[in-house]
Amino acid sequence: MKDTPFLLLGPIRQLLTLSNLPDRGGIADDALMPLTNGGILMRGEHIYRVGPFCELVAEATALQATFVELSDDFIGMPGLVDAHTHICFAGSRAGDYALRNAGKTYLEIAQTGGGIWDTVTQTRHTTLSDLTRLTVQRANRHVRDGVTTIEVKSGYGLSIAEELKMLRAIEQANGQTVTDLISTCLAAHMLPKDYHGTAERYLQELTEELLPTLQTEQLTQRVDAFIEQGAFSAEQIAPYFAAAQRMGFSITVHADQFHPGGSAVAVAFEALSVDHLEASGDHEIQLLAQSRVIPVALPGASLGLGCGFAPARRLLDAGTSLAIASDWNPGSAPMGDLLAQAAILGASEKLTTAEVLSGITFRAALALNCTDRGKIQAGMLADLILFPGNDYREILYQQGRLKPQHVWKRGTLVG
Repeated sequence: MKDTPFLLLGPIRQLLTLSNLPDRGGIADDALMPLTNGGILMRGEHIYRVGPFCELVAEATALQATFVELSDDFIGMPGLVDAHTHICFAGSRAGDYALRNAGKTYLEIAQTGGGIWDTVTQTRHTTLSDLTRLTVQRANRHVRDGVTTIEVKSGYGLSIAEELKMLRAIEQANGQTVTDLISTCLAAHMLPKDYHGTAERYLQELTEELLPTLQTEQLTQRVDAFIEQGAFSAEQIAPYFAAAQRMGFSITVHADQFHPGGSAVAVAFEALSVDHLEASGDHEIQLLAQSRVIPVALPGASLGLGCGFAPARRLLDAGTSLAIASDWNPGSAPMGDLLAQAAILGASEKLTTAEVLSGITFRAALALNCTDRGKIQAGMLADLILFPGNDYREILYQQGRLKPQHVWKRGTLVG
């Protein structure tokens, strides 16, 4: 640490540090308080000091820092955090999309061999090396869009061996991309069509055979499940989650996408996050408001399925936190553009700019139990993005068309 080099970046015309914003509840835009002509002094991977650029110059000079002076106008903010993706997959589900637009429902398509099982079949037929390569490609595209932390789920293997293949692919991809990939085991995505036992027996096999291997190989610390008709019921999932928690895994839940019920399970197990929530009503919102579980809205799935958004405004007004994630997957959310989706959700749900930007930075990081990123302040990871311009409101106004010109990951310029 003694010889770790310093670097001063600036002046940044408008710097959104987000450092004073709360973890829960609504946020007015006047709380953003952008720093004019700000500077960021980094030491290695971390932020050392933040303030007016002109005031940091003397200290940076004394520390023999490298200077990266910006001659153009930029808007700076923390790197984006995508807290829910399925970017480890093979194949396409363009056929499903066409069927939905022609009037078929998500569940009807799944019952006739499409849906998740279609992707399972294609992913199982893909080698570990090819699956790793595909995951890296998608992660790198996300980096170019300013996403510096990406959660990635398994769930398209749906057998012990194939789920392990997916999680190993995610682990290998994490070593081949500059962004941070945080893996989650979603082996309880649905009951495999080629499994000849009960849902309870399948979950027991995951508990006895898969979860211990995940611990031994340190492939993930997170376990997820899809609680929904056609997947698993709340009653079926409860023993699986209880066993996972006893083994030290954190819990997250796919809940209330088409029918309510899953969010109550998330609250009961004190999950880190509860994701989807398109079908959540007043009862579910109040349950979440009385808990520490972080709701994660997935507008990409709503756009892909042609259904309503999660009740983001009502959740915030009730006092919950709110993260916004892309749900990038081959079936319901193929767009994979976090910023565009967040902007559209904000317009639909009447979210302030502060609420949207918080939902794709530090609040999303908290949904991943990452307390070291998402804000620009001393001690945090130096994950930063710079947009061309001099008015931060352009970021959402352009609904994803405005992309970062520069991306910094752990103190290094990567894009």
